[in-house]
Amino acid sequence: MALRSLRGFLLLAGLVAFIPAFAQEQQQPSQPQPAPQPAPAPTPSPDPGGRTPTIPTPTPLPTPRQPQQEPDWRQQPFPEIQRPIFLSGRVVLEDGTPPPEPVVIERICHGQPRPEAYTDSRGRFSFQLGQNMHLMADASVNTADPLADPTRRSPGAGFGQPRTISERDLIGCELRAVLPGYRSDPVPLAGRRLMDNPDVGTIVLRRLAKVEGTVISATTLAAPKDARKAYEKGLEALKRKKLDEARKQLERAVALYPQYAVAWYELGRIHQEQNNREKAREAYGKALEADAKFMKPYLQLALLSAQDRNWQEVADTTDRLLRLDPFDYPLAYFFNSVANFNLRKLDAAERSAREGIKLDERNQIPKMRHLLGVILANKQDYAAAAELLRTYLPHAANPEESELVRKQLAEIERLAGLTGRQPPLTAPQP
Repeated sequence: MALRSLRGFLLLAGLVAFIPAFAQEQQQPSQPQPAPQPAPAPTPSPDPGGRTPTIPTPTPLPTPRQPQQEPDWRQQPFPEIQRPIFLSGRVVLEDGTPPPEPVVIERICHGQPRPEAYTDSRGRFSFQLGQNMHLMADASVNTADPLADPTRRSPGAGFGQPRTISERDLIGCELRAVLPGYRSDPVPLAGRRLMDNPDVGTIVLRRLAKVEGTVISATTLAAPKDARKAYEKGLEALKRKKLDEARKQLERAVALYPQYAVAWYELGRIHQEQNNREKAREAYGKALEADAKFMKPYLQLALLSAQDRNWQEVADTTDRLLRLDPFDYPLAYFFNSVANFNLRKLDAAERSAREGIKLDERNQIPKMRHLLGVILANKQDYAAAAELLRTYLPHAANPEESELVRKQLAEIERLAGLTGRQPPLTAPQP
């Protein structure tokens, strides 16, 4: 049955449209409060003689001078001192060698990851907790809206204003090294004190089986010394957010060594950060020409294609990435599902959405559940669709999207009533 009545609500144009930033609420100026008026003085009653007595004005008594007391330090409140917490350590591969490319160090608190630092060329890291202002996110850093421009920072994306992390904040936290295709043992942070040794030791990255792709390009090892030096200078400038300087160094690196896949990738990220989409796409393409198993450019290319609404290209790019690594990219499954939905390949869209949700254990991409609900509604599985939309409602990005989801839910419930397929009678969460 063609769902013409649903398409106004359920076509993914509404689902994947860029979510505008929250509108700033205009604060209405408060009405000035009237100044308090003094209470009228009571009028004394005439005495029995008919005379109105006068109220004598009291004469202030001299206040005896108190001897000045020295402050007792023992009775003073002890101020809470906010001191920074520093951590350092080293990341190595299983053979004991440092990763040839920078590795992200993440702090995970109660299941929520936050990038904190990168390793250097020797695999070492050192940082102050909570001060991750120099990290430039790529598409693999999940945001509330996976199709929004990752260069536009959002408060919840982990790149906001820094704040001091206290010992109490470390309860339920751990540290790990993140490299797709690899896993590291977590380092617990609970119980650390300000005066503890900041060195957390060595974190070992272990290669996952059945992962053909790599984020460590094989071309890196063959880079000439001068090209490598220019690349490292570019990374240092990138960490300091000096994008023009970083771009010049990376351009020099790829000019000296055109097969330098990782340098092409970083150059693409800079072009993307500077909103030069065509040059970014060209740089990512050069990276894949140099090393087709280098996974980092694929997700960036998929993002650019999704923003252009080129769904066939999105499907092809994410298919290639997921063949190289089916374990580390739930966002690739989301893009693939969106693309197949818009290509009207509903079975493929459903499979990708379900795989992505399975990998997204922390629900970092809640929109994937919204997407699966829309797919199932188009396949007339109204009960499951309604339940997924109810689950997504508390995670809607803004009031406008929340209203859209409620309209979709109401239409699904109406169609369920017409076909006799009643969805569960669970009230949607506010």
